Amino acid sequence: MNNSKIWLSSPHMGGSEQKYVQEAFDTNWVAPLGPNVNGFEDDLEKYLNEGVKVGALSSGTAAIHLGLILLGVKQGDEVICQSMTFSASANPIMYQGATPVFVDSELETWNMCPVSLEKAIVDRISNGKKPKAIIAVHLYGMPYKVEEIHAVALKYEIPVLEDSAEALGSHYKNKRCGTFGDIAALSFNGNKIITTSGGGAIVTKDKETKDKAVFLSTQARDNAPHYQHSEVGFNYRMSNICAGIGRGQMEVLNKHILLRRKMHHFYKDYFKSIEGVFVLTEINDDYFSNHWLSAITIDPKKLNGKTREDLRLALEEENIESRPLWKPMHLQPIFEKYPYYGEKIAETLFENGLCLPSGSNLVDHDQERIKNVLDVFFK
Repeated sequence: MNNSKIWLSSPHMGGSEQKYVQEAFDTNWVAPLGPNVNGFEDDLEKYLNEGVKVGALSSGTAAIHLGLILLGVKQGDEVICQSMTFSASANPIMYQGATPVFVDSELETWNMCPVSLEKAIVDRISNGKKPKAIIAVHLYGMPYKVEEIHAVALKYEIPVLEDSAEALGSHYKNKRCGTFGDIAALSFNGNKIITTSGGGAIVTKDKETKDKAVFLSTQARDNAPHYQHSEVGFNYRMSNICAGIGRGQMEVLNKHILLRRKMHHFYKDYFKSIEGVFVLTEINDDYFSNHWLSAITIDPKKLNGKTREDLRLALEEENIESRPLWKPMHLQPIFEKYPYYGEKIAETLFENGLCLPSGSNLVDHDQERIKNVLDVFFK
């Protein structure tokens, strides 16, 4: 019996990536510029729509870092950040010498709680420190409460840096994630819905801001015949080779979204009759998730003491990868000394939550293997 590894979320090539990469080799465009970089940016701009401009970068983390710089975040400033997220959302705050202020989740989308957000802002202002920016995340592809979060941000005139690293293809009220923030970040890491091997992109509202981001991402080289630099720059630009992979991946993005959503419905159908298991899904038709990762929570009280860790180990025993939800940032050793606002929602989600295999390249046999483990575990 085939017992090969079933990964949580592995790269899924579409077939035409090699064509674009080969063109880069044939024309010797292997540097962090070239036709594929321009083409990939154009593809993303057309896909996202809304008149946005896109700069292709080396990672989503680079996009968040440049976003903070463009929003004027400096040493000593404070930046509000969703606590339940990957550390890449928060690390760039530290790069700038700023202070992260973490905010709890709400139970419907698992994203930043608008009520806790406002409490955090009011309290920081009362302490003489108005936050310089808000980093809101579309967790696992699920759009955050866009209207509520942005209403609070607008009320206090604080820009939003939209972390859409996990949400390419998701949308809220038919507007795509990555177009809501003053600046947004995308990720094309190997485990994302499409990949450029490693890579990311910054999304801006205008060409001037994009041009500034590209300037900073290419070592901030001034316009001169020699190498001249008037400000600190970074080596953050995407290579033409990686962008070629991205161009091929854009051709299968919609297919990948359909396949991820198919895996989500597989889990949703399976767990609908099992009391004590909750599947993260859209709360109404305004929300559309790419379901980059399908995630559940397990209530041990309703399952005779069985925990998410028990299920993780049962899957691991059959060579199937699953993973606990992101450990909240305010519980991480590196961040635990910083301010936190909210209750214990993110904490409880982490204790009871598990991400299940969600790849667009999973086949019927893989689903059957997963189902067999679930049958033994729950029934």
